Amino acid sequence: MSTNPARRSAIASIASQPRLKGTFDFRNEKIDAIYGQNVFSLEKMEKRLPKDVFKSLKASIESGTKLDLAVADVVAAAIKDWALERGATHYAHVFYPLTGYTAEKHDTFFEPNGPGTLAQFSGKALIQAEPDASSFPNGGLRSTFEARGYTAWDVTSPAYIFDGENGSTLCIPTAFVSWKGEALDKKTPLLRSMHALNKSAQRVLALFGKKSGFITASCGPEQEYFLIDSRLFHLRPDLYTCGRSLFGSKPAKGQEFEDQYFGTIPDRVLACMMETERECFKLGIPIKTRHNEVAPAQFEVAPIFESANVAHDHQMLTMTLLKRVAAQHGFVCLLVEKPFAGVNGSGKHVNWSLGGAGVGNLLEPGSDPHDNAQFLTFCTAVIRAVDLHQGLLRASVASAGNDHRLGANEAPPAIISIYLGDMLNEVIEQVKKSGSASSSRKGGTMTLGVDTLPVLPKDAGDRNRTSPFAFTGNKFEFRAVGSAFSVAGPLTVLNTIMADSLDKLADELSAELKSTKDFNSALQKVLKEILTKHGRIIFNGNGYSEEWHKEAEKRGLKNLRTTPEALPEIVAKSTVDVFSRQGVLSKDELHSREEIYTHSYVLSVKTESKLTSDIGRTLLLPAALKFAADLTPVADSKSGGKLRKDVLALADELASALDALDKARDDEKSDTHANAAHACNKVLPAMLKVRAAADSLEEIVADEYWPLPSYQELLFLR
Repeated sequence: MSTNPARRSAIASIASQPRLKGTFDFRNEKIDAIYGQNVFSLEKMEKRLPKDVFKSLKASIESGTKLDLAVADVVAAAIKDWALERGATHYAHVFYPLTGYTAEKHDTFFEPNGPGTLAQFSGKALIQAEPDASSFPNGGLRSTFEARGYTAWDVTSPAYIFDGENGSTLCIPTAFVSWKGEALDKKTPLLRSMHALNKSAQRVLALFGKKSGFITASCGPEQEYFLIDSRLFHLRPDLYTCGRSLFGSKPAKGQEFEDQYFGTIPDRVLACMMETERECFKLGIPIKTRHNEVAPAQFEVAPIFESANVAHDHQMLTMTLLKRVAAQHGFVCLLVEKPFAGVNGSGKHVNWSLGGAGVGNLLEPGSDPHDNAQFLTFCTAVIRAVDLHQGLLRASVASAGNDHRLGANEAPPAIISIYLGDMLNEVIEQVKKSGSASSSRKGGTMTLGVDTLPVLPKDAGDRNRTSPFAFTGNKFEFRAVGSAFSVAGPLTVLNTIMADSLDKLADELSAELKSTKDFNSALQKVLKEILTKHGRIIFNGNGYSEEWHKEAEKRGLKNLRTTPEALPEIVAKSTVDVFSRQGVLSKDELHSREEIYTHSYVLSVKTESKLTSDIGRTLLLPAALKFAADLTPVADSKSGGKLRKDVLALADELASALDALDKARDDEKSDTHANAAHACNKVLPAMLKVRAAADSLEEIVADEYWPLPSYQELLFLR
C-alpha cells in the first residue's frame, strides 16, 4: 500500500482529467468589440465630457501639463456614471508600495439616503484618498506610529473596471506618498523620472533646432512564467510558501533536447493563454506574443510598446491576470525567477526607448545610422549613462530570487555591459576615432536555396542573448530584470540616468558652441570624448565566458554577483547626486529603499531556510527512515543491505546538514546589512548542503515513500 496516497491521487487525477471546454471562442467574438471595453479611455472621455474639460484633461495626459482641479468634479461624475453602467459597486485607488506588489483600498459608491441609497463620487474622492500607510515598508522615512499616507490620481494612466467573481470595481491608478510628500511607492519616482527625461531630451533637441511634443520613455516588457498543475503544487510546501522549490533531484529529461522552445503549445495551456489575453484585451493591454519558453512548463507573453508609466501599470495587471486565469484552468502561475533548479529561470526583458510627437523614436537609427547625428547623440548618452551607473542598474534588479538566475546559462551575467551589434558598433568605433562616421554596414538579403521560398532581408548583425543590456534595432533591451519584478524600478533608473546624461551632453555641447559656431564640429568633439571615456561598457562577445569576466575586471567594470553586494549602489554618492539633481528621489528616499530591499532579502532567505528545515525534518527525513526500516526484512540480501546502508548514511548526512542550517540561521547579526551578508555567505550555502543530501535520497528512496511531487511530475504533467 502506498505511503503517499495524496501524490498518487493527484497524478491519477491529472491523467484522467477530461478535456476542458472554453467559455468563449475568438472565432465568434471579435477582439475589436472587447478591446478596451473596461477602460475609461480618451475616446470614452471625449464622448462623456464637455469639450473644455476633455481638452484640459487630455493636455494633462499627453503633454504632462498640470491638472486643472476645477475639472475634477465633472470628470468624477462621468467616470462614476460609466462605472455604474458597467456594474461597478465600489471604487479603489490602486497603488504600488515598496513591497513590489499591488495594493488597493475599496470604497463603495453607495451611501444611505433616507430609505434607500445614493451613488456618490466626488472630484475630491477621485483625486485623493488617505489609506493607512503604517503597515507598508518605509525604510526609516517615518516613525511606526505615523500612519498617514495619501494616494493621488495619476491622470496619465487610465481608470479601468476590474471584474470580480461577484461584482466589479472601478480602479484608479494612483501615486502613494507620505504626509510629508515622500515617495512610498514605485509609481511616484517613475513619474518624476519621466518628467526629468522630458526636460533633458528637450534641451538636446533644441540644440538640434527641433521642437517636439512631450518626450516620453516607452516600454514593452516580456513576461516569462511557469504553469504548474495545482494538484501537484499544493503538495509542495516550498512552492506554495516561497514560490520556488527548495528540493528536487534532476529529472531524467529536462530541457536538454531543446524541444520546448517555440514548440506546439499544449491545448490546456493554450486555453489558459487565450483567456488571459481576452481579459487583457478588455483592459486595453496590448498583448502581442505568446509562446513556449525554453524550460518545460515555461511560457512567455509580451505586449506592444506603451508609455513607460502605462506599461508598468499594465504589467502589474498582466501578472495579476496570469495568476487569476491560471487558477480557473487548474494551474498555478509561478512568477519567481528560479522556481526549479537545473532548468532555465524566468526573466522580464524590459524593452526601453524614448521619443515623442514630431521626432518619433529617438533610438531609431534609420537606414544610414552613420549619417543620423540625432540618433548617435542619444545613443551616446545611453552609453555614458550605463557606464557611469552600471552598479545602480545591477542593484535595480537585485533580489534573493534573481540571484539564483543571473549568471546562469540562461540569463545575462551580473556584469552590466552594452551590446550594440556589428553594424552600430562599427559606427561607434568610427565616431570614437574621428568624431564622425562615414559608413555603416548594410544587411543585404539571404537566399535559402529553395525556389519556392522568398528571398529574405538580412539584418546587419546577429543578436546576443548573453548581454544584459542589448540594442535590438530601435530600442535597448534590459534582460537582467527578474520575472517577479515591478518594471517601475528599472525604468526609473534608466530614465533618471539617461536624463542626467543628456543634461551633461547638452552642457558640453553648449559650451563647445561658444568657442566654435559650427554645430557639427562641436557635436563631433563632444561625442568623441564621451565615447572614448565610456566605451569600455560596450561588449559584443559571449557574456557567459570566463574570458569576459577577466576582461571586464581589466576594464574596471563591476561584478556584483549577489544582492548584498549590489544594493549599496542605491545609496552610493553617484546615485544620490544624480537622483537629487534630477528631482527623482532624495537622499532619504534612496536610503529608505536600500534599507527596505536589504531587509526583504534577509526575510526571504530566512523564510526559505526555516522552510527547508521544516520540510527536511517533518517530511523527507521521516520518509527516508521509514523506507530504511521497511528494508530491514531484506537487509540480509546483498542489494537490500547496501541500499539500506546508503539510505541511512544519507539520512545521517541530511540530519547533520539540518542541524548546521538551524545553527547558521539562528546566528543573527547586529544590523540588517550584516544579516544580509550572513544570509548570503552562510545560510544559503547551508541550505544547499541540506538540499544535496535530500536530493540524493530522492534518487534512491522508493518512489511511493517520497512525499513531494518530483520535478518530472511538476514539469511534465499538465
